[in-house]
Amino acid sequence: MIGDETARTPRTKRGERTRGALLDAALVEFGERGFQSASITSITQRAGTALGSFYTYFESKDEIFRAVLKDLSRAVGRAARDSLEQADGSLNREQAALTGFLAFAREHKEVYRIIDESEFVDPESYREHYETTAKRITARLEQGAEAGELRPDAGELHAWAIMGMNVFLGLRYAVWSEDADLEEVAAAARDLLERGLLPKGPHSAL
Repeated sequence: MIGDETARTPRTKRGERTRGALLDAALVEFGERGFQSASITSITQRAGTALGSFYTYFESKDEIFRAVLKDLSRAVGRAARDSLEQADGSLNREQAALTGFLAFAREHKEVYRIIDESEFVDPESYREHYETTAKRITARLEQGAEAGELRPDAGELHAWAIMGMNVFLGLRYAVWSEDADLEEVAAAARDLLERGLLPKGPHSAL
């Protein structure tokens, strides 16, 4: 199961497994067929659960879609955060975060379809996903600016630009094709950031 967010908290281990199986099945169903073509019946069949079990934890297809989206969004964040553990320095952290995201996207290609569809199925969650991601990047950039590693004005605007770059790099190199080494892709993106985010000065590439 990608995440552990609950709409109706299971009271037993068996209930947790059932709800997890439904979420995993919904992830595949929405990823393969899209929201409109997906059905509750197909989700329960994929999960190997009874139809009644679905309504124990979710009221509708919309609700389980929102739960999948929230879990997926958190999983994207974890993938980036986990990759930062061994990274020192602002630009190295951005490179590591991108590498983690690209690896996650390759393993879970459905992330793009589900997030894109959420713009129309659940616009608030769609916006929340990107705003939350931008806040994480902004915090890292501001930390780097305070440490003198990045230009003093590095912040929200730059975070949105980086996020946009990362999203489309993932689309090209993780979803549409796997013809490039992900670490090399992230290193090239880091080089781009290095030329645009280093503090201005005699040794700057600006």
